[in-house]
Amino acid sequence: MVEFRNEDLSGSVFDDVNLSGALLHNVLLTDATIRGAWAERLRLDGGFGQLVVNGVDVMPLLNAELARQHPEYALLEPDDSDGYREIWPVLEAQWATTVARASSLSEELLHERVDGEWSFIETLRHMLFVTDAWLRRAVLGEPSPYDRLDLRHDEMPSLEGVPHDPDARPSLAEVLRLREERVTIVRDFFAGLTDEQLAGETTVTGPGYPEAGTYTVQRCLRAVIDEEWWHHRFAERDLTQLERR
Repeated sequence: MVEFRNEDLSGSVFDDVNLSGALLHNVLLTDATIRGAWAERLRLDGGFGQLVVNGVDVMPLLNAELARQHPEYALLEPDDSDGYREIWPVLEAQWATTVARASSLSEELLHERVDGEWSFIETLRHMLFVTDAWLRRAVLGEPSPYDRLDLRHDEMPSLEGVPHDPDARPSLAEVLRLREERVTIVRDFFAGLTDEQLAGETTVTGPGYPEAGTYTVQRCLRAVIDEEWWHHRFAERDLTQLERR
């Protein structure tokens, strides 16, 4: 198998090639086109603005189906402060159920990756990073809020001040203690959030992630909500595989 890692293949043309069984991971496909393709089964996981299949934009259908399967999905794009107060308890409750489910497995399994994706404990470590980056640093103005166990995106380049220890193997209890601290911070922030704050902007300075710049508060808080929901789904998916072992 040929592997391409950290390669820029933008503008490439793949003509008359066999990609059966191929894995495309962390790929940017903006404005990509696939023509004359045949697939009895094609799995796509990712974020899509518009996904056109045989001339039909299937994103409205996909969003409708996600909302049918997961009623809270429709709450993931709140446009006022009350919307954040509505969705956050739902996310908390979902994670509480999933943590209880995971706690029935051995710690060895909770450090195990399924199909190369983050382990359960790594996923929780990433959620620490999401809160620290997008709420504590970006919105609350803490210049360096990270814990040594925070886990950034695998594809993120090294940034000054951002810890990265993918080989750490903390206990579930240690990570859950840090996680509870972050959940409390988010809960308390949303309790006091106003529509005026939500409509404003925030300026990030100094080294770290997100990088220095000006961001809308809405963009920062949506990042927190989106990451919580999607990574919870990924965790549930992988726990099902681990339970079968």
